[in-house]
Amino acid sequence: MPVPRADWRDRWAAQPRRAVLFDLDGTLLDTAADLGGVANTMRENRGLPALPISELRPYASKGARGMLQKALGVEWNAPEFEALRTEFLDIYQQDLSRHTRFMPDLELVIADLEARHLPWGIVTNKYERFTHPLLRDLRLDKRAAVTVCGDTTPFAKPHPQPLKHAIGLLGLPAEAVIYVGDDFRDVQSGFNAGCYNIAAAFGFCSSDRPVADWGADAIAHQGKDLLELLAD
Repeated sequence: MPVPRADWRDRWAAQPRRAVLFDLDGTLLDTAADLGGVANTMRENRGLPALPISELRPYASKGARGMLQKALGVEWNAPEFEALRTEFLDIYQQDLSRHTRFMPDLELVIADLEARHLPWGIVTNKYERFTHPLLRDLRLDKRAAVTVCGDTTPFAKPHPQPLKHAIGLLGLPAEAVIYVGDDFRDVQSGFNAGCYNIAAAFGFCSSDRPVADWGADAIAHQGKDLLELLAD
């Protein structure tokens, strides 16, 4: 279980070279409208009315699995799940970025890091075939120092390997890196990888566990809180 470290900011600030890593869906980018649009397309194809994106938003951080659970009431272990998941992902791949934007104030956060010459990157459970085209569409692919996806390594979060891989690509010790994420598994992954963690309470936050109980080193209640939390 992750445990907050009271001196995390001083320890991070003391590092000669530092970096910040972000989860993608619900932390760096608001992808709920595009993911929810796919879910509603699948509902409409089955004669069901569309759901408000506000109802689908909390499930967006879990991708197809979360959307199918909410939109069609299908759990991951149902016999029809894999076929529906394939259908969902095929539709999503055709139109990844129509409505996707930065989460509120995250564009400012990224600009601030870049102005301070602090590298930033992405560690997401979203597969490479969706992540890389999405980042290209938003012109973020060349700005991110590293991008590690759900199928880049043999493991996905909450396993620490994706974050360890990203930290290795950065050439930094784990204590020089902060990971920002909107799900309990992000904090689990970061803690077990040895880096510091900020819980993005402004995100999709699909976990049943209250954000205050995740064990993060800090909590950002709004995107702009990161400007202070990541300050020198």
